Amino acid sequence: MAKDVKPTRKNLMAIEDRIELSERGHDTLEKKRDGLIMEFMDILDQAQDVRDQMDDRYERAQRAINMARAMEGDVSVRGAAAALKEHPEITTQSKNIMGVVVPQIESSKVKKSLDERGYGVVGTSARIDEAAEAYEELLETIILAAEVETAMKKMLTEIETTKRRVNALEFTLLPQLYENQEYIEQKLEEQEREEIFRMKKIKAKKEEEESAARAEAEEEAEDEEAEEPVTADD
Repeated sequence: MAKDVKPTRKNLMAIEDRIELSERGHDTLEKKRDGLIMEFMDILDQAQDVRDQMDDRYERAQRAINMARAMEGDVSVRGAAAALKEHPEITTQSKNIMGVVVPQIESSKVKKSLDERGYGVVGTSARIDEAAEAYEELLETIILAAEVETAMKKMLTEIETTKRRVNALEFTLLPQLYENQEYIEQKLEEQEREEIFRMKKIKAKKEEEESAARAEAEEEAEDEEAEEPVTADD
């Protein structure tokens, strides 16, 4: 509360410094919030595209595996899957977006050639190749979706945190500082007016005393002149 602040010049200067710093911080956080929102909207559009792509590739992969099972049988499909020797590898790094650290997922050995799939050409059909290729593409999309979704969640968390900081400055800290500043300024003005009034009273009293002293001195001088003896001329 403003009444808890001692109304001194030193405190007023300190509050003015805090106001300046808080206003700069508020402006900076507002810019950061707006920048984060713009970045978030871009990532949101990308996430929607990835989701749609993932849905399409999932449906394609399901059609391909169902066709392979229908044409080749579950045994052949499972045998081809079991022949896989090299599994996909995933590494994660990080990148910075507006001060937010988000993951960057790198994948390798997801899409494979016929030789790399392990089951060979003999004993399998194009249906199994199509199913394998469809699931490899689906896996790539899932990895990309994981990266985008994680980045989107981190960005959203940072946006909410920045919003809370902006609101705290705008609706709590700065109003309190403005109130304290106004209170101290009013008190200092009151003190200044009181000091001016006191000085005027002192000056008036001094002038009154000086005037009385002069009057008294003049009166004494007149009395002295009246008491001087008058000498007769010969």
